[in-house]
Amino acid sequence: MKKKITIVLLLGLFSLLVLPSFTLAGGHGHTRAVKKGILLVAFGSSIPEAQISFKNIDKKTKKIFNNIPVHWAYTSSIIREKLAKQGTNLDSVATALAKMMDQGFTHVAVQSLHTIRGEEYDDLVHTAHAFKSMPEGIHIVIGAPLLSTQADMEKVAAAIINNIPRKRKKKEAVVLMGHGSPHPANAFYAALMFNLQRKDPNIFVGTVEGSPDIEDIKAMLKEKRIKKAYLMPFMSVAGDHARNDMAGDEDDSWKSVLTKARVKCSVVLKGTAEYDNMVNIWMEHLKAAMSHFKK
Repeated sequence: MKKKITIVLLLGLFSLLVLPSFTLAGGHGHTRAVKKGILLVAFGSSIPEAQISFKNIDKKTKKIFNNIPVHWAYTSSIIREKLAKQGTNLDSVATALAKMMDQGFTHVAVQSLHTIRGEEYDDLVHTAHAFKSMPEGIHIVIGAPLLSTQADMEKVAAAIINNIPRKRKKKEAVVLMGHGSPHPANAFYAALMFNLQRKDPNIFVGTVEGSPDIEDIKAMLKEKRIKKAYLMPFMSVAGDHARNDMAGDEDDSWKSVLTKARVKCSVVLKGTAEYDNMVNIWMEHLKAAMSHFKK
């Protein structure tokens, strides 16, 4: 009799280990059916023309994960406030996750659409972890931002080179504008420039709020006696920074600074998320996040 009981228990334990789980424990002994979702998280932009980047990502995500609901959140409270005044309401990460929990989602892949693992990404991680620790929390896996590993670096560098305007000549520079950050992850920008210049010595990467800055880039161009540069944003969208800080007519814009230094500038106003080869890298990270959920 004891032998039979032991066999039954072992078979029961085996079934729990090998069979996919379709329910999660809930409060008061209830169970919840598994419901998977995707939350795309970007810094955000209030520039209407920049929305093409987010639409491209949204379209790509829904095509690849056609049976998984896709939600959005912006990490910038300033952008959310601006959009709210324009009649468009975007959720913060916390609000979006709270709504998804209330709607019965049990597994959520939160895909960061940031460029580096900076302050915005850290805040995203902390918020997600808070939801995971709740009694009836969501199983959350976070997809890495664009630049997270050396493999990412090589893929991004190849994509950038492929996206340079075909009419650009070898002696002409390509200057990429990143956002920049006081966060240690800002080092990714200099590392990216190193990887790019191993393939093309006249590609430069600067930042608006970090290092290298436009003065560093100007000095590099002067040292190489470069007379023309293509200015391209290295941000998911060609938003306010790209249109004003990079390509604006103010004296401190990158275009104005370089023009005064006798470098002719040609502006390309396309965010990285407008290029499918860049979006594909984010999608690889999202696929990796989704793979953590049982089918």
